[in-house]
Amino acid sequence: MNLPKFIITMDGYLRLGMVNQHKDLLKPGDSCLGGGYYVFDFVSNRIILDRESYDFGRPKWHLLEVLKVPSTYRGLLIVYKYDDGFHEDVNVSEELKIEYYD
Repeated sequence: MNLPKFIITMDGYLRLGMVNQHKDLLKPGDSCLGGGYYVFDFVSNRIILDRESYDFGRPKWHLLEVLKVPSTYRGLLIVYKYDDGFHEDVNVSEELKIEYYD
């Protein structure tokens, strides 16, 4: 069953897609720094990322300085929600430099 999943790569790419497994978002030569699930919140103009990848775990945001995001999502705030009662939500758009690509 395909679900809305995301990963971040060692090179800083954010990849989103409707896939069966998170590894389906990897390209040859990629290393993954975690992933999870996403939902578009058009009311608040955000991409909400949450949960974690069974294969790769939670995103390791602290290992990145720049997040490369498809230009399709320009203008959307990117937020990661831990939803575990321990961690604060991460405003990815403020914490990391965002670069857009085509």
